[in-house]
Amino acid sequence: MDTSRWPISSVAGIMAIIFYLVFTLTSFLHYPTVYSPFTNWLSDLGNSQLNPSGAIFYNVGVILTGITILPFYIGLYKWNTGEKRMKILLTIAQLAGISSALSLIMVGVFPEDYPEAHWFWSTILFVSFAFFLTFSAGSLVKHPAFIKPIAYYGFTAAVINFMSEVIYNLVFVGEWISVSMFIIYVVLLVYNFKVIKDRDS
Repeated sequence: MDTSRWPISSVAGIMAIIFYLVFTLTSFLHYPTVYSPFTNWLSDLGNSQLNPSGAIFYNVGVILTGITILPFYIGLYKWNTGEKRMKILLTIAQLAGISSALSLIMVGVFPEDYPEAHWFWSTILFVSFAFFLTFSAGSLVKHPAFIKPIAYYGFTAAVINFMSEVIYNLVFVGEWISVSMFIIYVVLLVYNFKVIKDRDS
């Protein structure tokens, strides 16, 4: 892949996803018992009691993901048209994104072995996800160069993220769906970044 024509923020977004998927898969392959989206949290992979030989991979992976994705959120400033409403919404989206990145790092620092700290940072993480999805989609939907269905997808992902947090019967699989939809949203934003760069070059 020729990254010379890709914005740094786009490269950061893709690398963050690669880090997360590779380290998560590695941790999953070390999980000693049955592991399912219907019976397990994603963070169970980072629990040293449940996954003695694989927890380190998941925890290192989420820390690296959080660090790597920071430039992606910062790079959103390139979408700013200067219009007041958009500037406010985009700034909130960036702050929420940065909050989610820092929270993700702390989830890796405090895995399920530290239940109170892990619960706190996990809650901040998913709240930050919801804010980022909502405000990034809200700020970009009227941008002339933004692909509108991506914004609609962002709103949908935000609703599902919220539902997974409040509907108890969906918590396990809901978390998996929320994280998967968030990853797809990042990929779609990266794609839109690339389309704009190709158009302007």
